[in-house]
Amino acid sequence: MLNEYGLIAAAALLLISVLVSKISDRFGIPVLLLFLGLGMLAGSDGPGGIYFDDPQIAQFIGMIALVLILFAGGLDTEIKPVRAVLKEGILLSTLGVLMTSLITGWVCMVLLDLPPLVGLLMGAIVSSTDAAAVFAVLRSRGISLKGNLKPLLEFESGSNDPMAIFLTVGLIQLIQIPERSPFYLIGLFLLQMLMGGFLGVLMGWLTVWIINHIRLGYEGLYPVLTLALVFLIFGITTILGGSGFLAVYLAGMVLGNREFIHRRSLLRFHDGLAWLMQIAMFLTLGLLVFPSRLVPVVGSGLLIAAALMLLARPLSIFLTLIGSPFNFREKLFLSWVGLRGAVPIILATFPLLAQIPQADLIFNIVFFVVLTSVLLQGTTVAPLAHWLKLDAPVMPKRTYPIEYTPVGGFKSELKELAVPPDSPMAGKAIVELNLPEDFLVVLIARQNEFLMPGGGTIIEAGDTLLALADTQTFEQVCRQWCAPT
Repeated sequence: MLNEYGLIAAAALLLISVLVSKISDRFGIPVLLLFLGLGMLAGSDGPGGIYFDDPQIAQFIGMIALVLILFAGGLDTEIKPVRAVLKEGILLSTLGVLMTSLITGWVCMVLLDLPPLVGLLMGAIVSSTDAAAVFAVLRSRGISLKGNLKPLLEFESGSNDPMAIFLTVGLIQLIQIPERSPFYLIGLFLLQMLMGGFLGVLMGWLTVWIINHIRLGYEGLYPVLTLALVFLIFGITTILGGSGFLAVYLAGMVLGNREFIHRRSLLRFHDGLAWLMQIAMFLTLGLLVFPSRLVPVVGSGLLIAAALMLLARPLSIFLTLIGSPFNFREKLFLSWVGLRGAVPIILATFPLLAQIPQADLIFNIVFFVVLTSVLLQGTTVAPLAHWLKLDAPVMPKRTYPIEYTPVGGFKSELKELAVPPDSPMAGKAIVELNLPEDFLVVLIARQNEFLMPGGGTIIEAGDTLLALADTQTFEQVCRQWCAPT
């Protein structure tokens, strides 16, 4: 039973985790590395002395955390930019993951003299990427990425975890049941991905409808509602044979690109919850590993990490993106930013629970490979983007001093309308524009100031108008006044 000292220890670890994130912001060190390192320091081999050696609990915490993190990632993914890279994203998250796992698995078989299925299992475990770590490093340096690199990385990282989980579970089944045909995996793959995709989109739409029509008496119950729906989506999809992880990611994407009641507060809730889950997951995995057990696998771990970073990931990128609009520099960058995150470490607990004979070796090497990937790739992402001339300044999201909560039956929404330099709107007073009656300008953002508008307020080029209008009226105004003269 958790006592007062246990609560103090948990609170202290959470507090220190929040504080060390400032180190990531200041020096560009991946926050994943800091959280894992903190967990290792608090563990039995570190000064903290907390003994934790239960992969089942670690896996349970990791799976719960992964569900909520994927849903939050879906909420934050904009569909419009993803459409431009949808084909490439799907190829990378399926064929790219498969190629990475096959090449890395072959290297593991040769280096460690493992049976073929066990080598492939290790390759599958380390095949998924964590783009969140990439963007955290880039944000800390105040840079973003040009073109379609950002949406491609976001979509790949959110959708490639289900493929890695599928390969890991499938290969463990083949190891445990040798008489089962490998072709069994093809049918299982089609069932999981198609069912997961269909139910994810369907239940995402259903979630939007429920939130907008249930009309709860207390705003604080809406986060509880969405939390229950997320786990329902995951559980129902998994029971029906689909990929629950893919379903919750797609459901989050559907919800995040629709208007719903208490949108801002729910987005903030799930963002905060995702951070809590990341901290809990990384600390737990850090506690689970014994650093002294990593020393014997340093040599083989470095070789496997090098093969993954310099051979498997680049080959999968360049072969998968043949014929795509991405140029050589962009493919080179994509090849290097395939950071490994917490998912491979979570997947490395699967062989432990399945009692695969080489499970301890797999876990320790996977943990070492993840640390190496984050340390080497994570700290060089920003310089590489600058060297390849793919970096762009971060465009901070403007925060307004007012909030708007959609109410059922009222179709108007609060939208931003940017005034281009050559817009015919520039230089005119609001009253001169003859705007529709159901188009209300409630605020004007001008450089670093906010103006309360009146009929005589002159619109200037570069202004951003915050307007209350329905979608049809908003698009009508955009066509009339935002087009160049």
